[in-house]
Amino acid sequence: MQVPQIRIQSTPGRIAINTVPAIQEIEQPKAELTIEQPEAEMSISKSPAKLTIDQSQARADMDLKSIARRIEDAAQQGYQDLLAGIARMSQDGDELMLLENGGNAIVEQAKRNSESPMLDFNIGWIPSAGSVKTNYDPGRLEVNWKVNKPIIESKMNKPIINYTPGKAEISMMQYPSLKIDFENLRHVGVKYEQII
Repeated sequence: MQVPQIRIQSTPGRIAINTVPAIQEIEQPKAELTIEQPEAEMSISKSPAKLTIDQSQARADMDLKSIARRIEDAAQQGYQDLLAGIARMSQDGDELMLLENGGNAIVEQAKRNSESPMLDFNIGWIPSAGSVKTNYDPGRLEVNWKVNKPIIESKMNKPIINYTPGKAEISMMQYPSLKIDFENLRHVGVKYEQII
C-alpha cells in the first residue's frame, strides 16, 4: 500500500548583525589659576631718645666757669656794685645835707667806709643741691603698614568632548526557504484519478 506523504523541508532565515560601538572621549583641561601676593608695605619712622644733662651750675659752684659765664657774672656783679655805690652816695649826701640838725655824719660815714662788712656763712655744699639738671625726651616710634590683598585670576577651560556614534549593520546571512515534496498523493474523483 502506498501511503501518501507530504515532506516539508524548511531552512530558517539567519540575520547577521555587525555592531560598531559608540566612542566617547572626554578631556578636561585643567583650570588656569594665577595667584599674586603683593608684599605688605611697612614704614617705620622714629626720633631717637634724648638725654640732656646740664651741669653748668654745678661747675660754677666749684668755680669751673666758662669764659662766657665769668664775663656774664662779672658784668652782673659790676652792675650790682654800681647800684650799691649810687645808693651809698645818695645816702651819704642826704646825711651831709642834714648836718645842721646835729649828729656826727662825717665820722659815721668814715667809720662805715673803712670797715669791712661782716660776712655770714653757714653750712654749704659744693656743688649745691639740685645744681645738676637733667631732661629726658623718650623719642617716638611710628609704625605704619598696609596689607595688600592677593590678586587671584582663574580661567575655567571647557571640557573637550569627541563623540563617534555607534552603528549596527544588519544583513541576511541566510535567506529562509521552504521546500515541499509530495509522494504518493493522488486526487481521486468521479471516474477520475490523478497523481499529484
